[in-house]
Amino acid sequence: MRLAIATRNGRVSPVFDVARQVLVVEVSGRDVTGRREAQLEENAERKVEQLAAEGIDVLVCGALSQVLARRFRMQGVRVVPFVAGAVEEVLRAFMSNRLNSARFAMPGCCGRGPGRRAGWGGRCRGRGWRGGRVPGSHAR
Repeated sequence: MRLAIATRNGRVSPVFDVARQVLVVEVSGRDVTGRREAQLEENAERKVEQLAAEGIDVLVCGALSQVLARRFRMQGVRVVPFVAGAVEEVLRAFMSNRLNSARFAMPGCCGRGPGRRAGWGGRCRGRGWRGGRVPGSHAR
């Protein structure tokens, strides 16, 4: 599986649409077998084409527009949006199937407690998976 995490200064980039860099991680079973930084196209729509052409299976990112989310789905790339945190911690959480922890939720997204916002369309559906498990992930 090939995972991309949108990055900025060692953290998950808060808005994918303007992100300029990703960490591309090769995963086999429960092991990271390779990793590299890649520069992204400036044009948001071309980023989708770029990552799909790179064979990315899962994109972990902060916020992103519904238009891009829909385009990623059409390309077969699963998006795990509204994630915040240090890239290495997010990668470890993904590898151990703990990315659905409130610790990695962007402030105001898929909130918990009073005053929460629920993401797109008023429903907390933006995390990109059901039951806390990313489809196709290897972790149990």
